[in-house]
Amino acid sequence: MLPNVLEKSEVVDDAVRAASKIRSIVSDAAEDGVRSARKAMKQGRYAAEDAIQEAERTVKQRPFVSVGVGLATGVLVGGLLAWVVFRRR
Repeated sequence: MLPNVLEKSEVVDDAVRAASKIRSIVSDAAEDGVRSARKAMKQGRYAAEDAIQEAERTVKQRPFVSVGVGLATGVLVGGLLAWVVFRRR
């Protein structure tokens, strides 16, 4: 009976070691994923800030072109919305 208990104890110890190793691997992978996501968010934020600064500079340098682009965009979006709404009726 004692050898059976010792064999089972060794099996349990092996299983615990394997589970601990798997948990460590999964934990490391999750941490790597979080680090990658944070890095991507920072890069995205920097890119958005750069785009906003570029747009501000363009508006200051060419105000009439900026107003014209805004007006054209509004007319285009309004026309598309009107076309979609009236087409469904």
